[in-house]
Parts: sequence; structure tokens; C-alpha cells
Amino acid sequence: MEKILVLCTGNSCRSQIAEGFLRHFAGSRAEVYSAGIETHGVNPKAIQVMAEAGIDISSHTSNHVNEYAAIDFDYVITVCDNAKESCPYFPSRVKKLHYNFPDPAKATGTEEEVMNEFRRVRDLIKTYSAEFVAENLDK
Repeated sequence: MEKILVLCTGNSCRSQIAEGFLRHFAGSRAEVYSAGIETHGVNPKAIQVMAEAGIDISSHTSNHVNEYAAIDFDYVITVCDNAKESCPYFPSRVKKLHYNFPDPAKATGTEEEVMNEFRRVRDLIKTYSAEFVAENLDK
């Protein structure tokens, strides 16, 4: 079984959403974790937009990458440039992938505009996650 770590700055939005979708699409073919180079708690808006997509991440926790130092990951996916630049060392056999998703937590405007940005980013991550599974786990 493949082990996947999704890494972001605060492990509050993008990495949490990616963890949810990767678990959904990978099923029993992978163990999926998410972490941050900091921990900011799981963003309630991320929980809400994932619930709208039929995925419950309300029990997820915000974890620091150091908590997973003993796990031998097959893939490390950074979902923001800051995490990529600050990514700790992983053994060379780890496949590192990167996609810089916009940070929906930085969205401004009305509540509806902010939620629409969360939904837009959620949908980008959903597409990325489905493609990742198809290209790397469906072999």
C-alpha cells in the first residue's frame, strides 16, 4: 500500500482538502496523511465545502510534518510554494510532486465570494487528486 503525505504551510485548508479527496479516490490502495510546516487548525470553511462535495473531513486534525518523520512515504505532494521551499528532507526514493494551489483562506469579499473561492480551490484539488490517483495508483 502506498503512503502519501500532502504538505502545506498550516495544514488547515489545501492539504486537508487534498487528503480528503485522495482518501476518497485511492480507497484501500493508499494511506493518506496531511501535515503542515506549521499547524493552524482545520479551517471550518474547508470542512463546509468538502461536506458539500460529500466528503467529511470534520474529524481531521492539523498536524506538523515532524509528527510523521518515522513514516516511509512513497509520495510527498506539496500544495503551496511555501511548503515546497520549506519542505524537510525526505529519503531520495520519495517521489516529490508539487502544485501551487491558491490559498482560499486569503480570499476577500463578501461571505458568498469567499465561499465561492473555497469551492473553486476545492474543485481544482479534486481534479488534481483524481488525476494523481489515476496516474500513480491505477497502474
